[in-house]
Amino acid sequence: MNWREIAVTVSSAGEEAVADLFYQLGCPGVSVEDPELLQSYVESGNWDYHDFGEIALTGTSVVKGYICEDHELQPKLRQLDEGLKELLQRFPEWVLQVKGLTVQEEDWATSWKAYFKPVRIGRHFLIKPSWEEVTPLPEDIILELDPGMAFGTGTHATTSLCLETLEETVKPDMRIFDLGTGSGILAIAAAKLGAQVEAIDLDSVAVKVAQENVELNQVADRISVRQGDLGTVLQGQADLVVANIIADVILMLIPDLKRIMKEDGEFLASGIIGHRSSDVEAGLGEHGLEVLEKKEDSGWVLLRARWQRASL
Repeated sequence: MNWREIAVTVSSAGEEAVADLFYQLGCPGVSVEDPELLQSYVESGNWDYHDFGEIALTGTSVVKGYICEDHELQPKLRQLDEGLKELLQRFPEWVLQVKGLTVQEEDWATSWKAYFKPVRIGRHFLIKPSWEEVTPLPEDIILELDPGMAFGTGTHATTSLCLETLEETVKPDMRIFDLGTGSGILAIAAAKLGAQVEAIDLDSVAVKVAQENVELNQVADRISVRQGDLGTVLQGQADLVVANIIADVILMLIPDLKRIMKEDGEFLASGIIGHRSSDVEAGLGEHGLEVLEKKEDSGWVLLRARWQRASL
């Protein structure tokens, strides 16, 4: 199968907005090459293992999305073009350049690996790419990962916010639903904290990658990975429902929480770009949920919510 790689060079301030456009198109893979973020990780000490040499700061980022070259390609390209034009109208000072080329699956699945290094998230998580060697500390919880073409390496703010919050909230033997599991990183993290996890995704590639990562981390006894949507896959109710997707999809999921989340359960919603946070907060309130916590990182937002006591 061929994929169209669309590379958008944009002023650093527009990185999240362009990434959100790709997510709205349903791209199963989005990557961001941000020199400033790369340098910040190197300087912070979060990356124990790296060899990038001197990093040139350009004031721009390159956001890449991958779209299948099928019958939906042209409509999606038109939608992307319209979204980019709207951004330029709102922010005429931004640099915005677009390039596209056709790539094979194997090229896409390996080209970004130079940028995926071992990284520490939260107090104990050490994310280890499967092809890298590390020397863990005694208290480290290792998440070994080969994301392939599935979103979720832990280095993006949306995923790291979820990992940090899972570390704070997951208790042994909790039942967790991971909606839109991607690479399976959040499900694996929750399982290593002692939870039982049901991970689902609509995308067959993501399901395959997630299952492989589950087996790589030896947590298959605590995680089931299935393809499908809420209505056809999930039965019963969870103590914690996690959705690291995008705002529009989260808004569509909220009405189903009554069926799949316990009365004393909690909902973690991430993948929300900053300017859409108020929409999601309003949607939660309309369906009887209250926001317990709001976390922000690099223009992205995570919301932790539970049922309002009066609504039970």
